[in-house]
Amino acid sequence: MMPISKSLVWFRRDLRAFDHAALHHALRASNSVHCVFVFDTDILAGLPRQDARLRFIHASLVELDAELRRLGGGLLVRHGAARSIIPVLAAELDADAVHVNGDYEPDAIARDAAVAAALAADGRQLLSYKDQVVFEKSEVLTLAGQPYGVFTPYKNAWLKRLAAQPEALAPWPVEPYAAAFAQPAAFTMPSLGELGFDDGPSPVAPGMSGATQLFEAFLPRLADYGKARDFPAQPGTSQLSVHLRFGTTSVRHLVRTLQQMMAMGAGGAGAPVWLSELVWREFYAMILFHHPHVAERSFKPAFDAVEWEAGRQADELFAAWCAGRTGYPLVDAAMAQLNQAGFMHNRLRMVTASFLVKDLGIDWRWGERYFARRLLDYDLASNVGGWQWAASTGCDAQPWFRIFNPVTQSQKFDARGEFIRHYLPQLDKLDARAIHAPWLVPADELAECGVVLGRDYPAPVVKHEEARQKTLARFAVVKTPTPPDEGT
Repeated sequence: MMPISKSLVWFRRDLRAFDHAALHHALRASNSVHCVFVFDTDILAGLPRQDARLRFIHASLVELDAELRRLGGGLLVRHGAARSIIPVLAAELDADAVHVNGDYEPDAIARDAAVAAALAADGRQLLSYKDQVVFEKSEVLTLAGQPYGVFTPYKNAWLKRLAAQPEALAPWPVEPYAAAFAQPAAFTMPSLGELGFDDGPSPVAPGMSGATQLFEAFLPRLADYGKARDFPAQPGTSQLSVHLRFGTTSVRHLVRTLQQMMAMGAGGAGAPVWLSELVWREFYAMILFHHPHVAERSFKPAFDAVEWEAGRQADELFAAWCAGRTGYPLVDAAMAQLNQAGFMHNRLRMVTASFLVKDLGIDWRWGERYFARRLLDYDLASNVGGWQWAASTGCDAQPWFRIFNPVTQSQKFDARGEFIRHYLPQLDKLDARAIHAPWLVPADELAECGVVLGRDYPAPVVKHEEARQKTLARFAVVKTPTPPDEGT
């Protein structure tokens, strides 16, 4: 590495000023450190004006700048193509190096390679660090030196490596080295309108403070997480996914806290379950890094032979699914949650994905792209991984013959219909028996509750049992001798 006097830290999906690998290394290695965030037009192009993620990012950047200024620095904000802006800004600041935390998505890898080449041509460096995961790329491999394709062996190897290498959780402190911050310029933040997006408050509590509040509120509920996480009407999950996505919290901090709690006998049965969810996130990041084709094609090539529905009817069914008008209340309530809040409970992500693929026969990529537009916490690796799991085309996926029954799922995980009533108020007067399958209720009983199918709530767009048989036939191209499962 060449000697460094001046550095530029380029924030991307790491919008915090604590336990930050790139910022730590830049401050330790340099006499003068500037910080920048780029509203990258290569990413923003094509997003709708009302995209709520921009409001979260915008508010989080205001908080980040305030914290950097408390430490003696500040944040530069730019708008344009990052692959062009960063080399130019590095030259303007006469920075010897640009420090970043690594990103494992294919487009991000290509962008960083282009920036590194432009910097190198100008005699500068791009230095990348591990930050958004505990173990990255090829740090957790099989004994044969290959990437894992099944989660449980990966998790066991991940935990074994962490036990042997506890320093992987060591924090990267910032404050002790804050004297290296360059004198900050005035903070100039473009408005959301100037960026081409609708203004408004963040849809969730933003920034480092928002992440801290959520984590502290979750810890007293952690012991019940293993059971409560499956019931969408309960506050059973951490709600931290958007903060992990944009790095307003540190995954090392979360895992360190879990380890400390478990060492003291706290956290109950829920702590290792939540830790497994964090490991799932790293598993999917590893899969995407080693197998970038999964963003567009099946992880298992044989499943590319599956023929999905197409044409006008498929378009209409997909539109009904997107709008939450399928006639299956749990599916429709889940889609209403996504469309209104930019969030969907994890159990419901599985239910809605299974319904789209295995009840409607529609290509999982359609659903993955719709989630990409709507989810505040959208992460390519996790979203693709989850969709391919539900579609049975991915690594360690749901077997193709196991098909979620949307009514059974509703009865099991929203037994009293509380979640359904919240998002489908037109069904509020139906009792806990009727609300899961209104089409099975006599018309006069529905009318007494103010519901007429086709007027107040749609009739089912498909019959589940018929759709299930079509799916079993559809997957015959990759059929194994395993007998068909009756569904769940």
